Amino acid sequence: MSSYYVNDRAQLNGDHEVHVTGCSRMPEMYNRTYLGEFASCGPAVLEAKKKYIQSNGCYYCCKACHTT
Repeated sequence: MSSYYVNDRAQLNGDHEVHVTGCSRMPEMYNRTYLGEFASCGPAVLEAKKKYIQSNGCYYCCKACHTT
């Protein structure tokens, strides 16, 4: 299980990226919301969509959940 966070600041395309602890692209503490502990990025992105409907996995740490 890993800890996941969503970036509270949207990217230029409107996506709120989901990151796993340790990602080099992790937003600062004041710009992220803790989503919980998950076995993979899929459930973490679903959790993020409850807050930000336009959520997406980070290309670098959640590539399996990243869509273009």
